[in-house]
Amino acid sequence: MTNGIFTVAILGVGARGGDVYGKLMKKQPDKYKITHLCDMRKDRLEYYGELFGVPESQRYTNEDDIFAERKADILVIGTQDNDHIRHAIRAFETGYDILVEKPLSDNEEECLKLLEAQKKSGCKALVCHVLRYAPAYRKLYEIVNSGILGKIVSINWTEPVAYWHQAHSYVRGNWRNTDIAAPMILAKCCHDLDLIQWFAKSKCRSVSSVGSLDFFKPECAPEGAAKRCTDCPHKSSCPYSAYKIYWEKWEKSGRPETGWPVSAVCQEPVKEKEFLNALENGPYGRCVFYCDNNVVDHQTVQMLFENGITATLHMTAFTATGGRRVTLFGTYGEVSMYDKEKIVVSVFGKPDEVIDVSTLTIDSSYGHGGGDYMLINTLYDMLMGNSAMETSLEASIESHLMGIKAEESRLAGGELKLVHR
Repeated sequence: MTNGIFTVAILGVGARGGDVYGKLMKKQPDKYKITHLCDMRKDRLEYYGELFGVPESQRYTNEDDIFAERKADILVIGTQDNDHIRHAIRAFETGYDILVEKPLSDNEEECLKLLEAQKKSGCKALVCHVLRYAPAYRKLYEIVNSGILGKIVSINWTEPVAYWHQAHSYVRGNWRNTDIAAPMILAKCCHDLDLIQWFAKSKCRSVSSVGSLDFFKPECAPEGAAKRCTDCPHKSSCPYSAYKIYWEKWEKSGRPETGWPVSAVCQEPVKEKEFLNALENGPYGRCVFYCDNNVVDHQTVQMLFENGITATLHMTAFTATGGRRVTLFGTYGEVSMYDKEKIVVSVFGKPDEVIDVSTLTIDSSYGHGGGDYMLINTLYDMLMGNSAMETSLEASIESHLMGIKAEESRLAGGELKLVHR
């Protein structure tokens, strides 16, 4: 650190590492200076290298170069799920403080090994459970902590993935298959499990879970469907059509050169020729019924916490829109939240109080209701020694264990699993 400015290396310059965290850091030159980049894709290195002002000599395609010696104060780990543990352990061994994407791992022993590596290194770590930092969820936490609802007894939590998001990320995209990514209960619902555990304020005693992949498979394809959406007779009528989800929305938006999810399909700046080529030949142009996906499209988890609180998490792909729907039930009242719209506080025997979520948002331009923005601010506080590190490795691993046991239960037909041995 020089003059209060921390140097940053980013490993995995994709949708999160580059497009979100990198851009947010670039907006705060009084706090961060991005000095090194590493990614397997040269086009990403070129684009973000120019955007962040990183010299070519400090852009790497081989991860060994980032770990040969400590290149910066902090390493942002924005790689694929199955790489997080390896990269985080190597980072600690090299002496980096880290900001690491979740999920960390779907393996209990790996999680504990990572925690031990951090303790041995003495390095700091922040896990990207960004919703803990989102103003709407912090307001909900404040309401629960105020005591007006009495003792919280149960939690009902729904994660509506949205049909197009399921198709994008968990059928066509990087989180579609457990050979290359964590199971969906961790890849998508690690936010939810982390928040449920945060609100429960207790370790989880046991979980049971059921769910499956029911729809996104060949036998559900419309008659005459092609393997690629650009060649399909249903491309303008099928709601899961890549042509509709990406191309038509891009055209209606005025053909912007940046912006997710198109930025995941085609490298920014997005141009017509390259975009069409990606739909015709890349993974995001495939029919959702003919992909190599194996993760679930719906799952339910029941949880019992050591303090007696019970919770249910319901994740489903089959919703028109996203936005979590949450209700916490207390002995003197309940509070419900639709995180895209409002919080409703219902104290028994009193009129409801309605809070407009939009009035709480600080900077939602980078997603998660301002959580991404607040995470990067919290990272700086952590590095300066002024933060309690709410999403530390130790806190994060508790919810990871819940997800790991939930998937074990699902694969065992709903068998009850103890979270702690």
